[in-house]
Amino acid sequence: MDARLEQFLVPRSDRVRRHGPEKANEEVLREMRERIDWYASRPQDEVERRLDELDREWDLERVLQAKAAVLSLAGLVLGVTRDRKWLWVPGVVAGFLLQHAVSGWCPPVGVLRRWKLRTREELSAEKFALRVQRGDFRGSEVGHSASSEGPGWG
Repeated sequence: MDARLEQFLVPRSDRVRRHGPEKANEEVLREMRERIDWYASRPQDEVERRLDELDREWDLERVLQAKAAVLSLAGLVLGVTRDRKWLWVPGVVAGFLLQHAVSGWCPPVGVLRRWKLRTREELSAEKFALRVQRGDFRGSEVGHSASSEGPGWG
């Protein structure tokens, strides 16, 4: 992998990564490097398909929100139709979501990281690296002021 790209693979402002399990973070980064290296020698149509896959891939925050909504609704339905004791579920879920919003971490994040779910910033970093390798930015110098909107800059 191009050494210039390496610096963009670990977003600096990624709170989930900063608070996540280090082993899972390193595994996510290792797999991303391997994919980028593999696609460097692939035909353009395969790279384009990978970029499309990355556009459709759900990031960790989206999965967390969807799971929280499902659990909250299930807890509410069970609390209303079965037993009020189920109402603790949406309360705990709301607490976790608040904790995640404030700190970037909550207990389910560790589990989701171990499942190798990636943050939006990590997905953007892989897309950026693939586009650089593909030559989308030829004639532009990385680090130029026009490139300051790329992943991980903040």
